Amino acid sequence: MTFLAKVRAQHPLIHNITNMVVTNFTANGLLALGASPFMAYAHEEVADVAAIANAVVLNIGTLDPYTVESIQRAGRAANESGVPVVFDPVGAGATPYRTQSALQIIEHVQVDVLRGNVAEVANVIGESWQIKGVDAGAGEGNMIQIAEQAAQKLKCIVAITGEKDVVTDGQNTYTIANSHQILTQVTGGGCLLSAVVGAFIAVADATQAQERLEAVTEALAFYGIAAEIAYEQTAGQGTGSFQMQFINQLSLVTPEIVTARAQITSSKA
Repeated sequence: MTFLAKVRAQHPLIHNITNMVVTNFTANGLLALGASPFMAYAHEEVADVAAIANAVVLNIGTLDPYTVESIQRAGRAANESGVPVVFDPVGAGATPYRTQSALQIIEHVQVDVLRGNVAEVANVIGESWQIKGVDAGAGEGNMIQIAEQAAQKLKCIVAITGEKDVVTDGQNTYTIANSHQILTQVTGGGCLLSAVVGAFIAVADATQAQERLEAVTEALAFYGIAAEIAYEQTAGQGTGSFQMQFINQLSLVTPEIVTARAQITSSKA
């Protein structure tokens, strides 16, 4: 059974502390996929929710001290309960506060998956890479090398998304060539992807490192394929039509379609 099939069979509960711009899109995307979203932010309950979730997704898109504290409480509770944590360091490197907050979270929470663009991941590990708002700009270096370096330093799976996506645990690396550029014109495309990664790793065996790596890889391939098909069906209609069809495809893409269309290559560090 593929991880996609497991998500649809098990309906994992995904606790999201995400940003106000993308909350609705994230919840609808997870529901379309077959997962069960839970959005909880209050200090009084985040630890309780994290402890009963199947995965916790932490996102610093709209940042303030209250949210940082919520994220840390949820992250620590997830760690204590053996619940996998996905961290999306949105805009790390754009401002000192944002970068420092990302570093603070990583210091206090053991992250299982770090998911971001190359600039965000580079800045989290102290490497220089230009960022414009929340989008990666020009930088010197190799995306695969940055991903592998981050995975080795943080002892977690790293997923960097871009023209091609990279997933690595620092030793084994996968490159995924599925997606479409139009997805970058939809607010929350990356944030929803982090939540989808949470759903996929939630159904992987926590004791099998390779299985968790493959779950994250399949999540990115699935997501990219959904974007490809959505664009094929709405070409020329604009981003609004694409966004609606993309949500549709999150519920319609089958494991068989993923197997047929996935463009995944592997290598070792």
